[in-house]
Amino acid sequence: MTEFGGRLPAEWGLTVTGVVTRSPDSQTVLTLDACGGPGGSGVDQELIATLRRLNIPATLFMNARWIQANRQLAAELGHDPLFELANHGQAHRPLSVTGKSAYGIAGTGSVADAYDELTGCMDVLRELTGRQPQFFRPGTAYFDEVSAAMTRRLGMLPVNFSVNADAGATLSPEAVGSALATARPGDIVIAHFNKPGSGTAAGFRQELPRLQGAGTTFARLGDVLPCALTPVGRCD
Repeated sequence: MTEFGGRLPAEWGLTVTGVVTRSPDSQTVLTLDACGGPGGSGVDQELIATLRRLNIPATLFMNARWIQANRQLAAELGHDPLFELANHGQAHRPLSVTGKSAYGIAGTGSVADAYDELTGCMDVLRELTGRQPQFFRPGTAYFDEVSAAMTRRLGMLPVNFSVNADAGATLSPEAVGSALATARPGDIVIAHFNKPGSGTAAGFRQELPRLQGAGTTFARLGDVLPCALTPVGRCD
């Protein structure tokens, strides 16, 4: 990662240069985060069961801390063809090369620190599934453009979202359903499956059949963004 040393970022946020937030496909993608750590290492079994019952695929962004607490389940989900596993970082930190923060969480403080955040969970996922993860989303989903370029250099596509369905698993079922109802072809939806008891599962259970009935079809990121491992700048 020496090529990134000394580069000062000019952008910070959810939609910086190099980060994908939608796909060119006609399908909608559900991405579910599992953040780990205190208060965030649970499993929303109801949400996973709803996806399985409706045969709706999803991309699951797992943090290394969550995998450590749920290793057997993570392996099971990784071998379920309905799902694909993606990298949500080592310690759920915003991905920065200068130590910027988001939502009160300190980001990685250097290129070396960002590299560790990217590769720590990448190695865990490779060990768990035997495959290199193709997609990365940092804790809080905040990047700078230098760390986004680093992500691509490591063979992963930095991916965020165009529809926020549960605001970190803080919304009521009705609010989750209303947000999910706005999803259109090409949208990438974010929600969370690490907080059972939140409104996420109930909102998805209510709204997903309506979306299916209206003709919405769903895919995993790997089905609609096949260029994840192409050179930097080819998949924006």
